Amino acid sequence: MSYAVVQDMVDRFGAAELIQLTDRSEVPTGTYDSDLIEQALSDAEAEINAYLASRYALPLAEVPETLVRLTCNIARYQLYGSSLTEEVTKRYNDAIAFLKNVSRGDAVIGVGTTGTAPTVENAPEHFGPDRVFSSDTLKDYSG
Repeated sequence: MSYAVVQDMVDRFGAAELIQLTDRSEVPTGTYDSDLIEQALSDAEAEINAYLASRYALPLAEVPETLVRLTCNIARYQLYGSSLTEEVTKRYNDAIAFLKNVSRGDAVIGVGTTGTAPTVENAPEHFGPDRVFSSDTLKDYSG
């Protein structure tokens, strides 16, 4: 299940902006390139999953509105390329900061906690010998 679709981008940023960002033909067509937008959304989703994988079982069963917003903001940032504006950059940086907080467990994305961090099998375990020195073994040396 995708976190966001082309229509989410249109709803959030308007068709005019998407046409400006994606209509790259020599003779402008006046329409946005859905394939280019879908690729940006897919790339954004992959970037988001890199942060979520440490805390949630992927793929998510449900997509909270927070992820739709973050996906759209990251995809928009990618579509802007080298002509980024301050607002687009700020939204991207805010999205990444939030995702870092999610990966550390300092924030949640709004889905159930059934998707917890994946368990690691064959994890290293450490067992040490019994204590050599204790208050009982050193009682004759206290002064």
